[in-house]
Amino acid sequence: MTPKWELVSLPRWEMMAYWILSFASHLYSFYQLHRFSKEHEVSLDREVQLERGFFIWGFKKDPTDFEWSFWNEWAWRSLLWSLIGHAVVSRLAAYYLPQFRLAVFAAYGLFSAGWLLGLWGVTLLMLHLSISLVVAQLRSPALSWFCSLLLLSTLNVSALQDLQRGWCTSEDQYYLLLFSTAVCSLRCISFSLEMCWHPLQAGGPNHCSFLQVKGLKTLIFQFYKLTAYCFYHPLFYNGPIMTYRDFSEQIERPVCKVSVVYVLSGILRVFVWWCLAEFMIHFMYMHAIQSNETYLEMLPHWALGGLALALVQFFYVKYLVLFGAVSLLVKLDGLEPPTLPRCVSIMYSFTGMWRYIYVPLGGSRHGVLWKIVSTALAFGFVCFWHGCHDYLLYWALLNWIGVLVENVLALLFSSHPLHHVIVCCLSPRMQRRGLALISAFSTALLILSNLFFLGGIHVGRIFWKRVFVQGFLTPRLSYFLQFSNCNPCRVFGHSNYAPHHALRQYRHKSSSRQIHKISCLL
Repeated sequence: MTPKWELVSLPRWEMMAYWILSFASHLYSFYQLHRFSKEHEVSLDREVQLERGFFIWGFKKDPTDFEWSFWNEWAWRSLLWSLIGHAVVSRLAAYYLPQFRLAVFAAYGLFSAGWLLGLWGVTLLMLHLSISLVVAQLRSPALSWFCSLLLLSTLNVSALQDLQRGWCTSEDQYYLLLFSTAVCSLRCISFSLEMCWHPLQAGGPNHCSFLQVKGLKTLIFQFYKLTAYCFYHPLFYNGPIMTYRDFSEQIERPVCKVSVVYVLSGILRVFVWWCLAEFMIHFMYMHAIQSNETYLEMLPHWALGGLALALVQFFYVKYLVLFGAVSLLVKLDGLEPPTLPRCVSIMYSFTGMWRYIYVPLGGSRHGVLWKIVSTALAFGFVCFWHGCHDYLLYWALLNWIGVLVENVLALLFSSHPLHHVIVCCLSPRMQRRGLALISAFSTALLILSNLFFLGGIHVGRIFWKRVFVQGFLTPRLSYFLQFSNCNPCRVFGHSNYAPHHALRQYRHKSSSRQIHKISCLL
């Protein structure tokens, strides 16, 4: 029987002290990074050509985050208007043609994709869909995975890249096609696995037998369902990913009325997130600084910690905007969108962050060894999807080690001898404080792993060297204050929090629904 832990709450004055320390350390580190940005603004402008700011008077803007600049440009150029068009068409279809709503979504998605990607781009996507559907008829998950990985590998073949660039009128259009194809591959995986595990559901509402699945009519119907799923316009270009099962079940439901207040509040929320992201790149030139090793070596310790926090916080806010805007449209269509990304700063557990990509490979059901292997394969797939660059290997390795260490600690702290010692020697409140102290190291390592992911090997290497190798009392204390207080409520704040909840929250869920979680970092 697993030992139980007592639920306790901490004094209000102590909680207030944690909150004040948290916000003060954040603000001070951001201020130090801002000072460094302004002191070196001229040299940074020469290197990366800072843009003329518009959000804060007298401030320039750091344009070097590719994703933010790319999606902002496409949004104002065409995507924003096509999404508004989808909302209008969706409401008209729900009112006049409710039984043909899926067909209307498929037609509008194909039309919009053809408008933005061109005929050859849509043809390429259709080829991917067709190959995935044909392989899925064999009802072999292994073959479906092999086919998907093979199709993904074609995105990194130089000859095919040059061919696709020849189809596009600009480099931006090529990248839009590349992103759309990569995200579409995840939907094809979801559909293919549903075909393998639940062929009747994937085949459509007719519930045809497996013998009928081989029929041409049913194959055409499956292709229609796959096309509608993959070309659903709000989620087409950048996600987030809904599983095919969720999409097919929810699209058949009647559309519920959504209040004007809900829509306006959703728009306002996305606008506030967008303003926060713009404020950050006007106030701190973190992306321009992290691209140059000289500046990383020159940064004061508090500013270096502020840079790490700013990079991961901007990444989080950026995807709140990108996913939040389309999730609002998905909600208007009567679907339940995937949950928005979780901020790294409020994570106190590796497993809490990366369990989303723990795909149904067997996991803990087949022992510790297979659990280690299946976790490694999950991280390996994320590396492969992103292009298998060297910095991604460091990111995956750090997170994989973090997951393994947390599982070992969970077993250790749940063992009866150690549990008895802890209960006898420490009060419930001290147990909670001790767990929070241990969790601070997970937060720091989570941010370090994300620095490899966001900035590359040189950023992670310099951060590791300056904090853990060269640093002594002052730098390590400053980083500890920043990272251990990223969000006090992650462990300290919840009155119903128990230590065993954090140490044992990692649960394997062998379900096809897990596949949509694999896009949390994509």
